Amino acid sequence: QSIAQEVVGLLCMVLLTLTALVANTVVMVVILKTPLLRKFIFVCHLCVVDLLSAIFLMPLGIISSSSCFNRVIYSIAECQALIFLNVCFISASILTISIISVERYYYIVHPMRYEVKMTMKLAVAGVIFIWVKSVLITVLALVGWPQGNGATSASRCTVYWSPGAHKKVFVIIFSIVCFVLPTIIIFAVYCSVYRVARMASLQHVPMPAQVAAPRHRSDSIASQVTIITTRNLPLPRLMPERFLGSYKAILTLVLIVGQFLCCWLPFFAFHLHSSVTAGTVGGGHGEMVVTWIAYSSFAINPFFYGLLNRQIREELARLRRSCLNRPLGQELCLSVSEASVQENFLQFLQRATCTLETHASCISPSPRNRLDQTKMGFPIPGQVPEESS
Repeated sequence: QSIAQEVVGLLCMVLLTLTALVANTVVMVVILKTPLLRKFIFVCHLCVVDLLSAIFLMPLGIISSSSCFNRVIYSIAECQALIFLNVCFISASILTISIISVERYYYIVHPMRYEVKMTMKLAVAGVIFIWVKSVLITVLALVGWPQGNGATSASRCTVYWSPGAHKKVFVIIFSIVCFVLPTIIIFAVYCSVYRVARMASLQHVPMPAQVAAPRHRSDSIASQVTIITTRNLPLPRLMPERFLGSYKAILTLVLIVGQFLCCWLPFFAFHLHSSVTAGTVGGGHGEMVVTWIAYSSFAINPFFYGLLNRQIREELARLRRSCLNRPLGQELCLSVSEASVQENFLQFLQRATCTLETHASCISPSPRNRLDQTKMGFPIPGQVPEESS
């Protein structure tokens, strides 16, 4: 039975590593090859961090967790390097997720402010901030380590190898900076986004009686949207859209926050408990389990923040068809009721008010176009009015 468990565990770890390698590489290549998607700079950065983790951390984690590598011995310097990479990549991944959440908040709730302030310089500054903070946190993990030419087995190469008061201080700071604060930020941001999506779903849809009466032709955006909507959408499908937004928003909130908590809560809870419990040496089966639950985030993130985004999926399908030399043809937009529950909230807010006819119309408008629409009478629900200069 132990052999079977060892084989199953090894297969799961290898599968997670391969999934992280392939998924992060695919999302990163799609974003870099498509100019319209280069606005997802933080998503691309998250893929880079998770890809580095899949290259360095996860294979070393397999060596530390599997009994097949019991004879592997690390020196103090090698163990310190492993701990440095572990804490640094985990911190960078979680901090990037937090910044992505804040970016989405401004992209949806404050689109005009996002258009003005979200520049390449600010994005680069955000990436530098992530790595500086991650390195500073990692330095705390290496304080107080023994000096010399000692050695330890791969399974015992953890932060608990050097016990002392500094270990407790590091784990508490690490948990607050990389788990407690990001959890509060993510939850608060997506609750605000949920409120915006719920307000959008409660907007009134034009009734057939209102469009049946003859009226003067108008070139305004409102009249064009009304005509397109009444011509292309079946009337029975209009009313469920009012309730779809609330369902999509709460489901996305539960998935994103739930995935973050499921992956990282056991990891930080275990280390907090181990740091405050006297006589805990660390290592063992419990630490291996919670570590790989946390590592699974590196394989899940490219799906939640990349492949489940409609624009990235469409560009990936286009690249795949172009590689297979298949004609792209003309594609129609999905109706709101058929849309993915994980698509960008702002895309849903836009798609809930208009139906477009060609594939070119499927591309979500730029923030500058949304600025023009806001000026012409299309305020985004939940949007905080901007101060006019």
